[in-house]
Amino acid sequence: MIRLLIHLAALPLCLTEVSKNSAHQTPARLIKHPGEEALINCSHSNTDFDMIQWYKQSPGKNDMTLIGYVRYTSIVVEDKFKDAYNVTGDGSSLSGLQMLKLSRSEHSAVYFCAASKARCCTNPPPSAKTSPDAASYTTTQNCHMNDL
Repeated sequence: MIRLLIHLAALPLCLTEVSKNSAHQTPARLIKHPGEEALINCSHSNTDFDMIQWYKQSPGKNDMTLIGYVRYTSIVVEDKFKDAYNVTGDGSSLSGLQMLKLSRSEHSAVYFCAASKARCCTNPPPSAKTSPDAASYTTTQNCHMNDL
C-alpha cells in the first residue's frame, strides 16, 4: 500500500521581524493514498501583503518551481501544473493548495507558501518563478510518498 505523508515545517525567509511576518500552513500532518486529494492551507495576517504564491521543491533539487498564486480574485496555476493542482483563496489573508489525484511522481516534494505584496496588477514579479521575494515570508510543507 502506498500513502502520501505530509509534514509541516516553518521556514521564515524575511528580513523583518518574524512575529509580525509569518505564514501558517495547516494541517501539520496528512496521510493520503494515491488517487485521493489533499489540501494544504496557508494564512497570514500582514495587511500589507495581498498575494500568496505556492512553490514546490522536488526531491534532490535545490531550486523551487512556482505552482501558482492568488491575488484578490485572480487565481493562476502554471500550465504544467493545471492537471495536478488547484489554488484557491484571496491572497490577502488565505490560500489553499489542492493536490488532485495524488501520485508519487507528481506530488512527492517540499511545498512552500509565500506571502508578499504584489508588484504588478495581474502577474507575480518575474523573480517569483524561481524563489520567493526577500520581502516576503515562507513556510514549507514536506510531502513524501511511502510504501507501507
